[in-house]
Amino acid sequence: MCKYDKYSLKAEEFINDREISDSLEYADENKNNFELIDKIIEKAKLKKGIDHREASVLLACENEEKLSEIYALAKQIKKDFYGDRIVMFAPLYLSNYCVNGCLYCPYHAKNKHICRKKLSQEEIKAEVIALQDMGHKRLAIEAGEDPVNNPLEYILDSIKTIYSIKHKNGAIRRVNVNIAATTVENYRKLKDAGIGTYILFQETYNKKRYEELHPTGPKHNYAYHTEAMDRAMQGGIDDVGIGALFGLELYRYELAGLLMHAEHLEAVHGVGPHTISVPRVRRADDIDPDEFDNGISDETFEKIVAVLRIAVPYTGMIISTRESKNVREKVLELGISQISGGSRTSVGGYVEPEDEDENSAQFDVSDNRTLDEVVSWLMELGYIPSFCTACYREGRTGDRFMSLCKSGQIQNCCHPNALMTLQEYLMDYASEHTREIGDKIIERELVKIPNEKVRKIATEHIVDIKNNNKRDFRF
Repeated sequence: MCKYDKYSLKAEEFINDREISDSLEYADENKNNFELIDKIIEKAKLKKGIDHREASVLLACENEEKLSEIYALAKQIKKDFYGDRIVMFAPLYLSNYCVNGCLYCPYHAKNKHICRKKLSQEEIKAEVIALQDMGHKRLAIEAGEDPVNNPLEYILDSIKTIYSIKHKNGAIRRVNVNIAATTVENYRKLKDAGIGTYILFQETYNKKRYEELHPTGPKHNYAYHTEAMDRAMQGGIDDVGIGALFGLELYRYELAGLLMHAEHLEAVHGVGPHTISVPRVRRADDIDPDEFDNGISDETFEKIVAVLRIAVPYTGMIISTRESKNVREKVLELGISQISGGSRTSVGGYVEPEDEDENSAQFDVSDNRTLDEVVSWLMELGYIPSFCTACYREGRTGDRFMSLCKSGQIQNCCHPNALMTLQEYLMDYASEHTREIGDKIIERELVKIPNEKVRKIATEHIVDIKNNNKRDFRF
């Protein structure tokens, strides 16, 4: 029997099944212990986070009064660390060739009727230009695991291609990478290629369930997959993004696992995950989400987001177009700090929308609005859509980012950078309606920049963007 040890580099020790089971039992025993819940909430108000066992208690609590306090605290923490900024990104699917047998993904090797595609470098250029013409500056590239069709060299060439394209005023300034677990040497190559965040979802932290869901292919190896972030950090990538695919296993188990993973990275490497994603199982080519018996309601999903925000105040939280407009609106205020817009989950889908008979998508999109519609919607809700990539490009990653974030100093960079990149979007890509809303928001928000010198410089840069066609200012 493995013993729990967050400092261990062994998957079954830092994600320990017995520790999770004990934590969930402890949560059940204390879900009505209001004295304990009050102590956890008071600790959380210090905005330094809570551990997986404390978070499990909050997640198990069903008392309406205490839940209201939890949601109010999540909203306040979100406001304190991220203000009204929402970072925008889009996924770019390079290839859906895959050798794994994942039961929840239509890319699995046994699926013989899905349309298999792999973008050439010329096709990638066309996709990137289409994304730039929408206004995107930040991409997350995705590819199935296939050493023949999608070797690391192909990923590296694709990253180089993406960064090289400058179309009109467009440029992709940050490429995040979501590809299969690999070696320390390969992570070094990704780091040298200038990637932003390395993203890898655990899918489920339950080892037994994980092995059942991944019956064939290299992804079957639970330990190799779970220990990937340690190898990435050993390879010099200090911004990593974790996530679980909710619906595969009991959600309370997954939340505990996610937080144990974050605690492990903090303990061993001195910095936790840069982002946490919270996708839910969705319908796809030959995947019926009803076959998985751990689906969660929208209300439970909102509760998960709120508890995660309280537990890891400094960590960005991502939600994709898997979720509907209504769900996205609710979780934005509870903790989400990054969303996608105008997304296509098919290979080559930005240039040519697919016919029904050639579906290559990984999952069905629930929010089909254009990027401009999403940007306009966010501003109407009072948020500031941000296309900023400055931290990565200024070397504010890993522990340097976290130290600034924890001290609150990051606000002096993020708020003006968000406004300047929003101004770029308004000038180059926005509809007239969106531009009208955005101009008012920028005027309103500029005066809120606390540092007078920063406020003055940001104002000058925004004038240069509007009147002199200058771009890419950043603090």
